[in-house]
Amino acid sequence: MKVEIDTGSGFCFGVTRAIGKAEEVLADSSQPLYCLGDIVHNSMECDRLQRMGLITIGHEEYDHLHDATVLLRAHGEPPQTYRKAEANSIEIIDATCPVVLHLQERIKREYDGDPDHRGQIVIFGKPGHAEVLGLVGQTNGTAIVIERPEDVQCLDFSRDIYLYSQTTQPLDEFRRIVDYIREHISPSATFRYYDTICRQVANRMPHIREFASRHDVVLFVCGKKSSNGRVLFNECQRVNPQSYMIDAANEIDSRWLTNCNSIGICGATSTPTWLMQECKVRVEQLLGSHE
Repeated sequence: MKVEIDTGSGFCFGVTRAIGKAEEVLADSSQPLYCLGDIVHNSMECDRLQRMGLITIGHEEYDHLHDATVLLRAHGEPPQTYRKAEANSIEIIDATCPVVLHLQERIKREYDGDPDHRGQIVIFGKPGHAEVLGLVGQTNGTAIVIERPEDVQCLDFSRDIYLYSQTTQPLDEFRRIVDYIREHISPSATFRYYDTICRQVANRMPHIREFASRHDVVLFVCGKKSSNGRVLFNECQRVNPQSYMIDAANEIDSRWLTNCNSIGICGATSTPTWLMQECKVRVEQLLGSHE
């Protein structure tokens, strides 16, 4: 029986950087360290950092916080979060992913460069997602968010359109949106688009497809809140119907492992390597007891 962990799965650079910053501050300071929102969409990793002393808070708690240290996760935050920090004497540990930060800056330049706001700034992303909220915040809340290619029909094709994307969106769907706008934009309007999808994430799609195809059973380890994980898992399941999403090793059902010769374990950009390793150990235990 072959049990393989996908070496291409696990934390992306931005998440690794944010967790590293949190661990560094927690190790060097006796003062509380707050994190605005879950540092990563994985409950097991959040629990591990909580045991180290990281305190997760929401925006309502943040608004009433004073003289404290707060870590901003890789997803990024809108400008008002920084203004609130200055007003309330909050020290910010900024772990915004550099790719997301660069995207925020581009959208802000686009918005500031059009003071009459004749153009539509459009963001292909998940409404309410932390990264998307940070991007929309660069436009004082005026950007239009479209979640699916079909949503593009809500745009005004007689006006200029400037299209961006949340960094973790599927590349093929972004291209479909670009093609649709090109076909329908008025000759008198301008259309500019910016492929702002992180390639470290986008390149995982063909990789995960290949990985899933060469195993009899696939265990996809992922937090339930991860939108990136849902996209990757759906692709696993499309290629290999014997794919199962789990949050932890104790969710593995021994019945999934019968009558197979190869088991693959993979995950999202928010899945820690140690958790996939725990799942491998559990699989080996179940296989041993079955024998």
